[in-house]
Amino acid sequence: MTLELWLASPRGYCAGVERATQVVSLVLRRQHPVYVRKQIVHNRVVVARLAEQGAIFVDELADVPQGATVVFSAHGVSPAVREEAAARHLNVIDATCPLVTKVHREARRLTCPIVLIGHAGHEEVAGTMGQAPDRMHLVQTPDDIAALPLDPALPVAWLSQTTLSVDETRETVAALRARFPRLIDPPSDDICYATQNRQAAVSQLAARCQLVIVVGSENSSNSMRLVEVARAAGAATHRVDSADDLQEPWFDGVETVGITSGASVPDDLVRGVVAWLRERGWPEARELVVAKESLRFALPPSLRPLSSSDA
Repeated sequence: MTLELWLASPRGYCAGVERATQVVSLVLRRQHPVYVRKQIVHNRVVVARLAEQGAIFVDELADVPQGATVVFSAHGVSPAVREEAAARHLNVIDATCPLVTKVHREARRLTCPIVLIGHAGHEEVAGTMGQAPDRMHLVQTPDDIAALPLDPALPVAWLSQTTLSVDETRETVAALRARFPRLIDPPSDDICYATQNRQAAVSQLAARCQLVIVVGSENSSNSMRLVEVARAAGAATHRVDSADDLQEPWFDGVETVGITSGASVPDDLVRGVVAWLRERGWPEARELVVAKESLRFALPPSLRPLSSSDA
């Protein structure tokens, strides 16, 4: 039996996650304590590592002492959260992904009713809904569209969560357009470049591999979409947080394995999965390159001197 081990490329950290985690690390170098509202990114290991460095993760601003420093997560917040932070005289450092901020700007710019395609309860959705709460309606699947209390004869705009499945979003938009002929598209695609690239890569990976391992946490929307895309492409697929979650029976009778990771996963977790397989006789991993990524986002202005001091 000839074994093959493949790594999807791109995988792992996107520009928004890299920026957000760097923000917390830089602030922790300057002061303690530092509070972070919600998980800075949806990855259990990343959050645990930052907590070990001294970050204090809280669910709500009420848990942050008045006047303290708080970092907003990469998923963004609603205007109401910003107003609460100002009222409590908190020192806010905003790690919102710029691509999420773009969606927020689109929501505030629009004057017609807005349909947001996304997952109920997700922090990004809560922040986006808060940009235009009186005009925004959430749908999760095409089945939700019939219940929208909107006039089909009038203009309606749509926006989306940035970490959705590209194919499923396309289906939902088609269903929206069928009901609302005057549907207004966003000026540019809301699903982020990293989400699209990772889905394209895992789709090709799954087409050549019997088994795909997706490294990422269960509450990571983009990681769970990678699982769905890989399964839709025909590969048996398992999600793990790290190599500790791997199970040897998964690999019985398997000759080709592919590995990828969500946009909030540090690459050392992927290397851990590769090392686990290498110890069990799998060959050196080969890369399946689908796209090259070079995008970087600037840090908040107050943190740029700290970053440049590392150069």
